[in-house]
This record gives sequence, structure tokens and C-alpha cells, in this order.
Amino acid sequence: MAISPHQAAIALGSNLGNSQEILETALQKLSKTARISLVARSCWYETLPVGPPQPNYLNGCAVLTTSLSAQALLAQLLTVEQQFGRDRPRSALKEEGERWGPRTLDLDLLLYDQEKITRPDLTVPHPRFRERAFVLVPLAEIAPTWRDPHTQKTILTLRQEIDCSGIVRCLG
Repeated sequence: MAISPHQAAIALGSNLGNSQEILETALQKLSKTARISLVARSCWYETLPVGPPQPNYLNGCAVLTTSLSAQALLAQLLTVEQQFGRDRPRSALKEEGERWGPRTLDLDLLLYDQEKITRPDLTVPHPRFRERAFVLVPLAEIAPTWRDPHTQKTILTLRQEIDCSGIVRCLG
């Protein structure tokens, strides 16, 4: 029996090393993973960092189709992060410096169909995606009509409701 594909949106970010190359390679790895297909990707946006002083980030978003569960997709995202030297603490309670510190690669599962998931290891939609221009600007570029499962607002509407001054430029 074939499993119907799910649609998912992910955010990608990097501010250590050759960030553009890291982000491109991470997307290639994901697109070559069994049961994951890359449908669309945004351009890379240079953005101001949140948290302690650190280099600017490159951020973007991608839309995937997958037959993986949300938990299995998250596990795959974490595996790709680890391949780039990222070691996330297992606890959701992180030190503030760890939470917003510099990193080679950050992959977040933003949306998974219209599901609302609250588990110790996974919250979908991502709990802070509505507040983040570095997520909403690239996501609105590739999925403007998708809806937030909680508010039912479109991604474009959410993007129009926030301050986007932290977006420095689009790198294409």
C-alpha cells in the first residue's frame, strides 16, 4: 500500500563557515534522501543575528514532499545537521547562548501538512515561526498561500504583519 506524500516546510540557516555552500549541500543531501523530495526552495537571505554578537546568517526555506512521519523527518533533519558538526542538546531547555548562538547549520521543521503536533521532542508548527522575518520572508517566497494551522492566516499575511528590517539582502 502506497503512503500518500505529506507536504512539509523547513527553515535552513548558517553563519559559520561557507554558509552558502553548507546550505546548498544540506538541501542536496535532503533531496537525495529516500522518501524526501525537494519541491521548492527560496533564495538565500542575509539576515541579522538574534541573540549574542555573531556573524550575520544566511537563511532560507524549502518545501518538501515526504512519506516520512513528522518525527522521522525531524530525525533526518537532525542527522544532516550532525553531518555538518551540529550537536543539539536533547533537552528542549537550552542555555540561551546555545539556543541563539552561531552555528554551521540549523534545520527546523516549520510545517507538516496542517498538523498540530506537541511532543517533548517536536512541536509543529514551529512555535516561533510567526515571529521571525528570517523564516517568513523566504517561506512567503515559496509558499505564500500555505496556512498556519493555528491562526489560519496565510504565510504571506503573517509575513506582512512583522518587522522585516533584519533582512539585509537576498543573495539570489
